[in-house]
Amino acid sequence: MNELLKIEGLTKRYSGNLFALNDLHLTLNGGEIVGLLGPNGSGKTTLIKLVNDCLYPTAGTILVNGNPLGPESKEDIAYLPDCTFLNESMRVNNLLNYYQDFYNNFDKDKAWNMLRDLGINQNARMKTLSKGTKEKVQLVLTMSRNAKLYILDEPIGGVDPAARDYILRTILSNYSEDATVLISTHLIADIENVLDRVLFLKQGQLVLNSTVDEIRSEKGKSVDALFREVFQC
Repeated sequence: MNELLKIEGLTKRYSGNLFALNDLHLTLNGGEIVGLLGPNGSGKTTLIKLVNDCLYPTAGTILVNGNPLGPESKEDIAYLPDCTFLNESMRVNNLLNYYQDFYNNFDKDKAWNMLRDLGINQNARMKTLSKGTKEKVQLVLTMSRNAKLYILDEPIGGVDPAARDYILRTILSNYSEDATVLISTHLIADIENVLDRVLFLKQGQLVLNSTVDEIRSEKGKSVDALFREVFQC
């Protein structure tokens, strides 16, 4: 399998000796759904921002599909942040046109179909939608790109439990078999069944990189139970 994300010696240090990440090494291949898990302050958001070239590392390298961060990596990455980032005055259908103009790999037909399945009014302005519906629109826009690496930061955190299953099915059915989905979330029990691999981050360091099957067979525990044990929560 291809090395879709390769990170070597990645370090992000702030003032003094405050390390958000410290000498992190990680390789992810294509074709997996990966959970990025850890308590608040563990370095998850910093790692996500570094991979998306929103922050500059203190040291280390990041390669996406064999390329350093830049225009080519941005084409390969579809990023869903954990906050609302769309223009509140725009209508949903205008956002689809905007994404189609901005991203060469945006599939407008796929986006229309997902919006229809979710029952979202395509003529509605973003400011008239609930927080959960806004997050659904953002997820649709992200998953409608034919990217190699999807990075989703808390994709189900703001939606009601009834919508979570659909959103997870949307994620599962809208990425190609050679792509990888990296999901950061606190709702481990809700997504555990769709994960192939999990990463545990603790104080800026990777303390676990294992498949879900390995955890269940070798530890005899669910991912959620192991997480609670490791982080004592």
